[in-house]
Amino acid sequence: MACISEHHLNENTMLGVWKIEEDLNTLLSMVDLSPEDRHKFSIFKSTSRKMEFLSVRALLAELLGPDARIVYNKNNKPFIKDGSHFISISHSNKLTAIMLSSRERIGLDLEYMSANITGIARKFINKNEKITSNRELRKYHLYLHWCAKEAIFKICDKEGINMQKNITIYPFEVEQSGGMRGEVKSDLINEIFDLEYARYENYAIVWTKKEYDDKESEKAKMYRPVNGS
Repeated sequence: MACISEHHLNENTMLGVWKIEEDLNTLLSMVDLSPEDRHKFSIFKSTSRKMEFLSVRALLAELLGPDARIVYNKNNKPFIKDGSHFISISHSNKLTAIMLSSRERIGLDLEYMSANITGIARKFINKNEKITSNRELRKYHLYLHWCAKEAIFKICDKEGINMQKNITIYPFEVEQSGGMRGEVKSDLINEIFDLEYARYENYAIVWTKKEYDDKESEKAKMYRPVNGS
């Protein structure tokens, strides 16, 4: 069993993380793929992509049970087929993470901290954001900003958001785990989000959640799959 953590963030929302230690055949034996999933699986060329796909389904079965199914709307946003939960998915290297909520908007991102992220920081960091000068923490701090912006991008589910221009992460002290805040300002959105983060080995993980108000709940229904398709 490779589900390394399962966190119930509140009565409606949970976060699970899976460390891929199995081989491809073992992962296949752990899931019951639908015909649609079998078709998608057959299209993937790389073994790593196949294992990511299977690990997501294995972790979902661990969290919600073997009958849970992922479907996608026209914007390729994932949902649980029976409409019981919203879902956000992220995977990098050997980790897969899923966030599920029956009531809250959610966004999740994780990254394996391997690349020289300093070289591309100018593409997603803006002038209002502060990055530590501590050389030992700088890479982690940059990855937290990147993951936070990805999580916010996912929770907003809107096109036309530029990660550098439209999303700002407020200054925060870097710890192994903690919280931060970020805001989105665009033509369509003006909103602040609370985010949580954690470090696992050489991975950065960031998530955010926010309860729908009544108007947002009606909007959300428009983005869900119709008849589970």
